[in-house]
Amino acid sequence: MPRIIYSDEEIVVVSKPAGMCVHPSPGHEKGALSDFLVRRFPEMASVGSPERPGVVHRLDAETSGVMVFARTRRAYVALRRAFESHRDVKKIYLAVLHGTPKPREGVLETTIGRKPWDPRRFAVNVPGGKFARTRWRVLAKKGALALVEFEIDTGRTHQIRLHAAHLGCPVVGDALYGRGDRDRSLAVPPSHHLLHAVSLAFPHPASRQTVAFSAPPPPELVFATTR
Repeated sequence: MPRIIYSDEEIVVVSKPAGMCVHPSPGHEKGALSDFLVRRFPEMASVGSPERPGVVHRLDAETSGVMVFARTRRAYVALRRAFESHRDVKKIYLAVLHGTPKPREGVLETTIGRKPWDPRRFAVNVPGGKFARTRWRVLAKKGALALVEFEIDTGRTHQIRLHAAHLGCPVVGDALYGRGDRDRSLAVPPSHHLLHAVSLAFPHPASRQTVAFSAPPPPELVFATTR
């Protein structure tokens, strides 16, 4: 179940569990996080689009972690502007990777766009792609796995998963860009990709002061590199 970290008259901050969609989509019409929040905060139903009430940014369904939703029109406009411009928004993730990126910290810049022959998948450096920048730092190693912190300066679809794979170290459990053979060889094969949005900072839509929130990573992500 999702956990509400913070709420006021303008926003609600939530820790999303892995496996929950942010909003309804084809094949996932029920059980979305936005539906859960509208039941708790009915005014959100009229904020943003009817299909995505209160939604100002997204996480993949299998990605867990901290998110913010808008409860008012003012908050929606301000947060969308901040997230789309990438200014004054700081997003940090943790991921378990197959292999250790070299060097142990760095910055990767590419473009990201859809694969013309497979609209479900994205790729780096494709024609017409959008600029994407990811910073990484290795935190721990355990055998062939590494726990890595990622900070993204842009918010492209599948950005961390693609950039990790581009570095030669895909996210454990990633069915689209990962290594299924390596996943199956683990002592505890993952049921989803091991990627978690651990912290989020942004300007509050009312005060314009920066606020920051965090969500501890789930046990399966931490234990993968400690057991």
